Amino acid sequence: MPMNRIQFQAELSLPEFLDRYGTDENCEEAVEAARWPDGFRCPKCGAHPHSVFRKGTRKTFQCSACRYQCSLTAGTLFQNSHVPLRLWFLAMYLLSQTKTGLSTLELNRPGKRGGCLVEVKRQRRLAA
Repeated sequence: MPMNRIQFQAELSLPEFLDRYGTDENCEEAVEAARWPDGFRCPKCGAHPHSVFRKGTRKTFQCSACRYQCSLTAGTLFQNSHVPLRLWFLAMYLLSQTKTGLSTLELNRPGKRGGCLVEVKRQRRLAA
């Protein structure tokens, strides 16, 4: 199995990671800061003034100038995903902390490392 090039970022332990990205709100803030470092800019007209609201669980931005609506995850890896951002972040963290990466079986296995997919399946059952 090939070696992981983003292997083991020592400055962030699992407890520190969970403190920083343990909630969906924290993950939303991280995505927003990465996507718009200088604040939201409308992808259609480039204007800065905007309002923020929620459509269900999705954080949505609306441009005050042209009324264009853009969700936080639109155009990203997380677009059209029903998996909560905190589980995406946890899966990416776990993948970056192992020498050879993780298989989906390991992500599915509850216990000290995995459980991401188990949690997703549990949330889908609760939503149905």
